[in-house]
Amino acid sequence: MAFHEVRFPDNISRGARGGPERRTQIVELASGDEERNASWANSRRRYDVAYGIRRSDDLAAVVAFFEARNGRLHGFRFKDWGDHKSCLPSGTPSPTDQAIGTGDGATTTFQLVKRYASGSQSWVRNIAKPVAGSVAVALNGTPQASGWSVDTTTGVITFTIAPGAGVAVTAGFEFDVPVRFDTDVLDVTLDLERLGSITSIPLLEIRR
Repeated sequence: MAFHEVRFPDNISRGARGGPERRTQIVELASGDEERNASWANSRRRYDVAYGIRRSDDLAAVVAFFEARNGRLHGFRFKDWGDHKSCLPSGTPSPTDQAIGTGDGATTTFQLVKRYASGSQSWVRNIAKPVAGSVAVALNGTPQASGWSVDTTTGVITFTIAPGAGVAVTAGFEFDVPVRFDTDVLDVTLDLERLGSITSIPLLEIRR
């Protein structure tokens, strides 16, 4: 299967619903106590974009997008309007938003990541689909206008010269979620005004 570097229509994704999913096994003991184990180390996001369809033209756009992806066969980009920046949704990305590594004088590549923290606990998410033109990088808090490049298909930052030992490497960015359709069927219903509707259009994050 291939991944198509194209984004699902923003005007429809804005009305979608969904978010992260985790898989946890819970066993209730005879005493009434519980044992809980995480089946997945990382979360996986699910969305339903049917809620973003407001006009017949939106419906036509989704059908065309679905056909061009061959249903579930090919992945694509999706903008999660509630979580698409290295900072808070209301903020503007800054090159010091996220720590992506520490220089050692030899390493030239660093993966973009985003940390989710609450109290003393945190989870690190790899960001594989940054938005072109949105990435900014800093070394020890100093923005770097040149000397690096970003692969927007993998989220890997490559420096021309390796950052020195102990140098903090940070980045700010916007990003998309790599997803695929989670159905091979679009069940379209035509109403009396022939505007049309679809009950559900599920999307599932692609994890690699």
